[in-house]
Amino acid sequence: MEGWDPQNLILPEVGKLCRSQSEYLDQHFKTQKDVSSSSTSSSCLLSEWTKHCSDYDNRLLHLRTTLMDRTLSWISSSFRAKASLSNLDLTLSASSQYGTALKRLLGEELRLLALQLHRIHFIRQYVETALRLEALVGDLEDVVFSSGNHRPGNMFAKFSTLLTSQDFGVKEERLLKAIKAMNDVEEIIVNVEKSQQWHHLLKSVDHRVDKTLAILRPEALAEHRALLASFGWPPKLLASKVESGGLSKLLNPLLLMHGNEKKSYAQSFHVLCALQQLHSRREARKFKTLGQKECEIRLWAIDELVTPLAVRMEYHFVKWAEQPEFMFALVYRVTRDFMEGVSDILQPLIDAARLTSYSANEAWVSAMVHILSGFLTKNVLPALAERYKEKDMKLEVISLWLHLVDLIVAFDKQMQSLLRYETCLLFPDAQRRGISVLIVFCDRPDWLKIWAKMELKDGWKKLKAVLKDAKAWQIDNKHRVDFDVSTVCETFLLSSREAHKAPFVAESALKIAQEMIDRCQTLPDILSRAKFVRSTVARFFWYFSNVLLLHCRNAELLPQELDGSAFVRACESINAARYVESKLQEWSDDASFLEMKIAENNSNMQEQHQGFYDDCFFEEEIKCLAELETNWLMEIVAVLLRQFENLTLEYNHTEDSNAFIEALQSLKNQLHVLKKNLNGKDFLDLWRSVADGLDHFICGSILGGDVKFSKKQSNEFGTDMQALFLVFQPFCARPEAFFPCIRDILKLLAMSGEEVKHLLVGKKSEKYMQSYGISHLRFEQVEKTLRKLKF
Repeated sequence: MEGWDPQNLILPEVGKLCRSQSEYLDQHFKTQKDVSSSSTSSSCLLSEWTKHCSDYDNRLLHLRTTLMDRTLSWISSSFRAKASLSNLDLTLSASSQYGTALKRLLGEELRLLALQLHRIHFIRQYVETALRLEALVGDLEDVVFSSGNHRPGNMFAKFSTLLTSQDFGVKEERLLKAIKAMNDVEEIIVNVEKSQQWHHLLKSVDHRVDKTLAILRPEALAEHRALLASFGWPPKLLASKVESGGLSKLLNPLLLMHGNEKKSYAQSFHVLCALQQLHSRREARKFKTLGQKECEIRLWAIDELVTPLAVRMEYHFVKWAEQPEFMFALVYRVTRDFMEGVSDILQPLIDAARLTSYSANEAWVSAMVHILSGFLTKNVLPALAERYKEKDMKLEVISLWLHLVDLIVAFDKQMQSLLRYETCLLFPDAQRRGISVLIVFCDRPDWLKIWAKMELKDGWKKLKAVLKDAKAWQIDNKHRVDFDVSTVCETFLLSSREAHKAPFVAESALKIAQEMIDRCQTLPDILSRAKFVRSTVARFFWYFSNVLLLHCRNAELLPQELDGSAFVRACESINAARYVESKLQEWSDDASFLEMKIAENNSNMQEQHQGFYDDCFFEEEIKCLAELETNWLMEIVAVLLRQFENLTLEYNHTEDSNAFIEALQSLKNQLHVLKKNLNGKDFLDLWRSVADGLDHFICGSILGGDVKFSKKQSNEFGTDMQALFLVFQPFCARPEAFFPCIRDILKLLAMSGEEVKHLLVGKKSEKYMQSYGISHLRFEQVEKTLRKLKF
């Protein structure tokens, strides 16, 4: 208490007091009066605090004394050890010539001694661990095989007799005791694996534990099965109501349990969960350390509910071989009607058993789906696959197969809708866990291939039916594109079919492809889904691109016999290709297609190509459509330029403006037809390519001809070129900007004699010509043009 001064005392904040201090103050100072009063209780409290401070001072003094004594003791021992080592070193050094050798020998002996001690310690650890494991495994075997009979032939019989002759509570206690013993063994094995590699010991222990598990699991399942049968499981399915379309709700024995029944079921359920948890833990360890194959772990207790149901359902399934819709209706109805009992009764038991990441509803739905997929795999699909090989049965089998797939897809959506509000479930996880009957195709690639062939054939059949319709190639002209400079940014943001001016057949093709994609969305395996889409949708678009190509070729674009209908047919194919290309790019950006592309890359299904669409799922299909667009746009440009050239042959030789005006009128009419029928983006590329071609063609005609330009002829040529610019005026604000060579020639023809002389005798450099505004012609072309002038 020395140095204590009330003036320097600063009380701490209430939030910084520990819990014991707060409780002490609350106990003695409950009101304001307790703080301000000077009663005898305050004096007693002061004396109590003084006594506590005195006791703490005495205790601190005692601790200081003890610490000093122990420190002096350790220093004394350290000095003695140091003195002994120094004496030994002096003795060896002062001895005869053998001192150095003796020191070296002593050091080697110490090293060997340390190695021996380490080896003894290792052997001791091994023996102790082996003895502990032997004791635990021995106790486990005593519980399972009984203590009086160790002959393997009698182990099953003895244990089975005990289970059926003793009280249910005793049976459960024996099972839980055995599970606890196995968990203790597993704990030691895990600790051993972390520090040692005693493979033979662990293998021997695992073999003995697996032997006991092979007995415990069937016995526990048999007990659970008998308990379920005692309170009426499985219930009657009332098949007559299903066949007649009735929707009466089934009675759920799980909700009818009460009293001892409910308690006994909970105990048996707990035993199965504990046994499964142990089994899962052991399998995970074996997969990690011993390289054994990891097996799928299902919820055994729910499988025991489903197994007897499966037997009853299969009895009805066999009768409904020609009416599979009844199978799906029955499974969905049973799953839905028992969901309430599964959720209310089983989920709390799973939570109590600490089986993390397990959902009762999910396990229930998955097990029910497994019933149906198992029956289809064994009894329905093999027969259809065999009948498909017969030529006269193909059409009938395709119809039955696709009808069955339609039922499966609808059923999968129904079953997944039962889990829509599960907080622990995301649908991609549900697919991986098998909540989809389509999993049967993941396990059988040959069936997946047959299904894909049928889907492709059916899709192509639908497309051919669409092509027979007269409206298939019609273009909706409601959304016309006007090339206004103020709206040019909005013009080319094409999204809908109308904006692309695509014919109805393009929308039909996309719809057929989308149906194929939707039908495989619940395939649990991503790689199988990718294979299916490649075999159906991708091939379908290859066929569709051939349809577009054939439609273009039938247009017969010939310069001699060119009419508007030929351009319209070509535009229809180009617009359709552009629209489908944009949709394929949009689909490829979707997360599901990105996953499929990654799965393909990881499995080395396809080689990596360097390009713009390197990570695009429909890369090749998009390239094919883009190539079709480019080729036929260039074909249209070439036809327009050849026709213009044919119509202006007379103009090139006689400078007859009438021929030129006729060519311009024809070009204007054809561009109007193309503008009306071609999508905005491709028409932009087209008219610019036409302008560029005309610029080079007219420039080449002037440079290659022998015509001399007088003032009058220069003016007439300028007037003709202005007429040319007016043809492209509706498409841009300054059309002359797209005719750079013609623009330079007009500047040359407008020069005076002095300017021509200066330019001809001046420096032959680009900068010098640019000073006169000439930037797109070479000096040789400039000189050739100027020499055609007559002054």
